[in-house]
Amino acid sequence: MEAAITTCYRHPSYETYVSCTRCERFICPDCMREAAVGHHCVECVKEGRRSVRQARTVFGGAVARSAVPLVTYVLMGLNILVYLVELVRPGVVDRFGMTGAGLAGPDGSQYVYVSGGYPGLDVIGVVDGEWYRLLTSAFLHLPPGESSLGPVPFGVLHIVFNMYALWNLGRVVEEQLGRVRYLALYLLSALGGSVLVYLIAPLDTAVGASGAVFGLAAAFYVINRRLGRDMHAVNRFLAGFLVWMVISAGFTSWQGHLGGLLTGALVTVVYAYAPAERRTTVQAAGCVVLFAVLMLLVVLKTSALTG
Repeated sequence: MEAAITTCYRHPSYETYVSCTRCERFICPDCMREAAVGHHCVECVKEGRRSVRQARTVFGGAVARSAVPLVTYVLMGLNILVYLVELVRPGVVDRFGMTGAGLAGPDGSQYVYVSGGYPGLDVIGVVDGEWYRLLTSAFLHLPPGESSLGPVPFGVLHIVFNMYALWNLGRVVEEQLGRVRYLALYLLSALGGSVLVYLIAPLDTAVGASGAVFGLAAAFYVINRRLGRDMHAVNRFLAGFLVWMVISAGFTSWQGHLGGLLTGALVTVVYAYAPAERRTTVQAAGCVVLFAVLMLLVVLKTSALTG
């Protein structure tokens, strides 16, 4: 009696006598996947991958197979792209920079804010409802030469320094936190820097990713401390950032640096010490609460300025 011909379950035209060791369906060489014992079919391999729990860091970030810090590269690309736009259209700095409260004439000239406004001048800034400046300013940088911000002693080096720091810090922090947590940290740190500028120096104009970068520096410190690593080099690193904040106070916004540093530290502490069984919920709630507090501070400051 002639034996029945068996064919691959995915390729009926292919005669085969090898079967999957899990589901026992016949498979051709194209559908075979090596297993500890025998071969598995494509569907069984997919099902097995779904049942395997993905490895995560102690902060909840997924351990990715690829080491490419995608979010860091995208953020760098956005900053560089916006800077190129600045070179072509310098007016975007005045339009989207962190101005808490100011006055603007018909020709675009800016003046010091006076409560209640001034005849012939328009109120501009966060005090006038332009809340987007709190975040858009973090993607702008000091233009080369003179600007409405005053003399710029180091021009293009502003963005070069920030992007170099973002490249070095971002890769490490993103690897530990994962993309979503890392992006939330970056944006909240940038926002925290702008809010502190608004609270302390609302009449000043500030731009730059420095607030977010200082937030990453604080995150780098908390991450290493949480992982129990040798802190001597990390302490020297953070001390260097603090020294830079003092040195740069004469030509950049130290308020933005400090605000980003404090916000980044708070966010990462929540990430690092959230209970494992409710980690994602606690981390998300912490970010939402911090965001709400920052917005409340903006509302209160606006009320004080307009009152």
